[in-house]
Amino acid sequence: MSDLNAAWGTVPLRRRGLGLFWLAIATVAAGSYFYEGLDALLRAWATPEYSHGPLIPVLSALLFLRQLKSEPVRSGPVNRWPGVALFVLAVLLGALGKFSQISDVVAYATILWVGAILLISYGWDQGKHFWPPVLHLVYMLPLPGVFYYKLSTFLQGVSSELGVSLLGLLGIPVFLDGNIIDLGVIKLLVAEACSGLRYLFPILSFSYVFAVLYRGPMWHKAVLLIAAAPITVLMNSVRIAIAGILVQYWGLGHLEGFSHFFEGWVIFMVSVILLFLLAWVMLQMQKTRLSLVDALDLDTSGLWPQFTRLGLVEPSRALAITAFLMALAAGVWEIRPTPDQRLVDREPFALYPRTLGDWTSRPMQRYGVELERALGADDYYGAVFTKSPDVPYVEFFSAFYYDQTKGGTHSPEICLPGSGWEISRLERVDIGPQMGLSEPYRINRAIVQKGESRMLVYYWFEQHGRHVAWDIEAKLMLLWDGMVVQRTDGALVRLTTPIVAGETEQQAEMRLAEMFKHTVEVLPRFVPGLD
Repeated sequence: MSDLNAAWGTVPLRRRGLGLFWLAIATVAAGSYFYEGLDALLRAWATPEYSHGPLIPVLSALLFLRQLKSEPVRSGPVNRWPGVALFVLAVLLGALGKFSQISDVVAYATILWVGAILLISYGWDQGKHFWPPVLHLVYMLPLPGVFYYKLSTFLQGVSSELGVSLLGLLGIPVFLDGNIIDLGVIKLLVAEACSGLRYLFPILSFSYVFAVLYRGPMWHKAVLLIAAAPITVLMNSVRIAIAGILVQYWGLGHLEGFSHFFEGWVIFMVSVILLFLLAWVMLQMQKTRLSLVDALDLDTSGLWPQFTRLGLVEPSRALAITAFLMALAAGVWEIRPTPDQRLVDREPFALYPRTLGDWTSRPMQRYGVELERALGADDYYGAVFTKSPDVPYVEFFSAFYYDQTKGGTHSPEICLPGSGWEISRLERVDIGPQMGLSEPYRINRAIVQKGESRMLVYYWFEQHGRHVAWDIEAKLMLLWDGMVVQRTDGALVRLTTPIVAGETEQQAEMRLAEMFKHTVEVLPRFVPGLD
């Protein structure tokens, strides 16, 4: 405290608070410039999976103040250029997200801005020690949609397998079909909400803070960080098994309302207790035999004086310039001419041809409300095409999105395993040359199996005239197209045919290839490319 008072005494009256003034200008301007990202965070935090989000900035601020206690008050010239460079990167990344209308990218840029301001305010030698609270902010971010659905599907599968194994050990007859637990008299769907993500994210955040406060060896900290994920998956499997027991003996009604909510929070708290227990076990392996209380740095004294140190931030030229540039960028963005989102001139799938060559179709039944909500498409269509009684059918499906930045297409790699189909082979191929097309046409070719049933599947993503096999590539193209051509629409297209008993994959492929040629001829009417 005496050092802090002495530091205040060395600051001329006319300069006191001037650094804080520029810091406030930079912060307000950043709030305006990164508005889309902050809005995306608020919307994400309203969902169960990210409801822990508002706590993350608070915890990061407390971690920063604790870290500041160990850093002396410094004066004199410091190296602020790394912070300026990071500031430029944050502004450019934010601009990319704003122009492409992908608000999550703007949210990611905001964290880079926070790190940049710390490096500018305190200089490289001191500011580089504040990386733990800045990195912790990552836990408040929503995952990109494609990663979210892939992770959710993976966790659903693992939790289902482990949950069924636990039920089997308890002597309860059970069968797993994809993510459907069949208990005989009733079927229990392991839905997206039961993937464990709503526990995984907050527990990962908790384990990070726990590791930062933990004063044991570095490898202990690494174990605590890594263990959070398997502990969460294991306990979520226990949760699913408990749900199966309740349904088996007392019915579905016991899974609704308060009991379901209470069960989830109990699992969360047990996961936290297991992290504490793991830390205690590791401490017992050490020669020093520290107690868990001694191993955790829980001292919260002196945080307010550290908060007042913000008034000692040097009103440097770098801070003033970056504050001015931040305000300028926010102002220019506000007064810029707003380009109109290009309207997509397309026909609705309701007009999709019922006859293609020698093939005639019958529309598939529309999805239920829950499935349509999960699909999130603006327009979709499915039809079963048949040629003759002795030729197996080909199924067509496509989902169109006017704005893929709000979720967008879901890869069949996600939905097929969830419905019980196992992908036994998947390859990305350019089918253009063998089809006689004049342009590359990259698709996914998959063999899926469910019991003894097998199907051949073609699927790809239509991205403004491009035919993309990899969903990550489609999302990256979305960044460019949203910025350059002001379009974020796109579609998933899927063709499926069974491989019936007695026929080869090549015979099924000929059938699917024939329908593929018909499909790509009419598809631009419903999924338009660039003009």
